Amino acid sequence: MTVTEQNTLDIRQILNLLPHRYPFLLVDRVTDYTPFETIEAYKNVTMNEPFFQGHFPNMPVMPGVLIMEALAQAGGLLVMKSTDMPLEGKLFLFTGMEKVRFRRPVYPGDKLELKCRLLRHKLKLWKMEGKAYVDGVLAAEAEMTAAIMDKEDM
Repeated sequence: MTVTEQNTLDIRQILNLLPHRYPFLLVDRVTDYTPFETIEAYKNVTMNEPFFQGHFPNMPVMPGVLIMEALAQAGGLLVMKSTDMPLEGKLFLFTGMEKVRFRRPVYPGDKLELKCRLLRHKLKLWKMEGKAYVDGVLAAEAEMTAAIMDKEDM
């Protein structure tokens, strides 16, 4: 098995790491990751997405907040593959997003490429840069902060 094959995640592996399920699971595959550094993943955006029914009729555009959620899920996968902390009874929650910018719309048929880079990690807090692309063109970007929390503290 090559290094690249070892640093990928298929949908079954993603389902084992993330609590999200249809219609809110927004990562289809991880194509590469390096623990404590970066992750690359994608979401195939189809006309069958439930949000296109109302956003917008006759002009379907993926909501920006869901692009951010896709980046957050990719970032969560990076953290899950970077920590030795037992994750049983834990949730990975985003605590903030800064410098959020939307650069181009995302439409049905687009392949939303998700790239996150870890900026820093201290105790339970993780800060990362996320960028989403379509056909190599930047669609959205943000700096995201998240924490690993005990479910019982929620």
